[in-house]
Amino acid sequence: MGVEPGRSTPTPVELVLHFTAELDLDPGPFADRSLQPLAVPVARRRNYDPNVSTAARSGSCRHCRHRRVQRSASAEGVNNPFLGRADAAKTASDLPKNNLTIKSAISVDLQRDFATLPLHRATVSGVPVWYVITDVSDAALAEQLGLNFAPRLANLITPDCPGCVQTVRSPRRLGDAAVSRPGKPDFSPTRVLEPGPTGFPPLAARPGADGDLHYSPFVRVAGTNVVYNAPIIAVGSGPFDVTNHTNTHDRLLTINTEKMTAGLAFIRGFSNGKPIFYLSFETSNPLTAVIERSTFVPGLGLSPAPDHGRDPKTARADIFTFTNAATGPKSPPAQGLAHVIVDGGNAQTLNLGNTALLEALRVGGDAHNVFDVFPTLRDRQLALAYSPLWDLHIGVFSDAAVAAGLNSAKTDSAQIQQLAARGMVTSPGGGMLASNREIINCPALGFPDDAPQELASDSAQPAPTGSSSTSPGGPTPTAVPAGSGGLGATTSTTTRGYQLTLGIIGLVLIGFGMSTIARRRRRLP
Repeated sequence: MGVEPGRSTPTPVELVLHFTAELDLDPGPFADRSLQPLAVPVARRRNYDPNVSTAARSGSCRHCRHRRVQRSASAEGVNNPFLGRADAAKTASDLPKNNLTIKSAISVDLQRDFATLPLHRATVSGVPVWYVITDVSDAALAEQLGLNFAPRLANLITPDCPGCVQTVRSPRRLGDAAVSRPGKPDFSPTRVLEPGPTGFPPLAARPGADGDLHYSPFVRVAGTNVVYNAPIIAVGSGPFDVTNHTNTHDRLLTINTEKMTAGLAFIRGFSNGKPIFYLSFETSNPLTAVIERSTFVPGLGLSPAPDHGRDPKTARADIFTFTNAATGPKSPPAQGLAHVIVDGGNAQTLNLGNTALLEALRVGGDAHNVFDVFPTLRDRQLALAYSPLWDLHIGVFSDAAVAAGLNSAKTDSAQIQQLAARGMVTSPGGGMLASNREIINCPALGFPDDAPQELASDSAQPAPTGSSSTSPGGPTPTAVPAGSGGLGATTSTTTRGYQLTLGIIGLVLIGFGMSTIARRRRRLP
């Protein structure tokens, strides 16, 4: 799809229209260009007044039909062991430095669940942009700069994913000098989430940020194979809107361009049986971008490779979530997508003025996704399998598992894979648990108490999800030809069909949300 002379670069939605036409698919609501949130500014946030106090703006929840977040949630979490000793003390709000994997983090506020990181400046076509750095593929630089060492990021340098990496002219130590980057996110769209009857799936959804065709958080220093994870979190010269996020990332809570610091809301999850903290910046799926409060960057979906979570020649690690896990204010036992929408106030805007939402997330309202690997694992091969680029696996508990009460929170990937081998957890649609063919950029941040270490079960895991091994009587996988996105991986026909359907549903939900917004705008005086 070329760019005509005098025409701007095509937007992601224009690409959707192009490829649906090429594939002879029905573009659905995207056929009506009046509903193009990425092509025309129908979803700009209205009535933002920087002179109005944060507290005055934070209480509304126009898209919430689920039950309201309770301010008494703090009492619910007092006896929750997974909050950690540092949380329970509540006398010192910061996480100890020894509990950080990103050693350069300035502080981690455990009462309001945000981490303060060093801020860096760049430009995109002369426009100032502001970014943080969390990971790097070079061991020496990771040590020097206090970043996560993620050697598999270098595998993003591949012609099979032309949009995965931005190349910049910079010293090897990114951030030591001003750089120009080729692309940036657009933070101006309004994030929309209309919960469904059970929370997930939602009735309508629209990401609050979209990367342009040249944007990637992954930055390669020209002339080297060094790749950094350096997501852009704000655009422009300020003032910066950290209440409604019209020019900032939906997880940015504070920014100071004089002291060069940025405060970002982190997420609570699990790895190897232990609670962890991690950040979230981008994803390749629009619906996931809404739930994660992250930037939609579809080009990252070509990153290598689905269902190869521990392959040192690829860039993705495995992350797990659930559609029908238990709900409730605390985790455990609650976990998953319905939980974060219903109990985690996912339809609300996240800012420091929304104290009820911050507290609900702190005591257990987050999705509590599960990392397969973590930088602190003792086995060097497993530790080096860490990557901030996570291959999302969406699990569904079987009716039998739900009836047996097995849909409570899982804290270790081996537990999930063992249940999958027994047919108790599947992909949506009933196929064997496998990659949903989408990624999330979620750098590890730290842990509240004990560092995750490999469990005894980790050395005796069943065949990785998405492999050709199945339990007796389980679903028979269909091979995926090499080069089709799985590099020879296998998955069930049902699962692949559902994954395509889920992607289409995500796009339809966006169109529905934009149609609703457009109608509301037309009714305004």
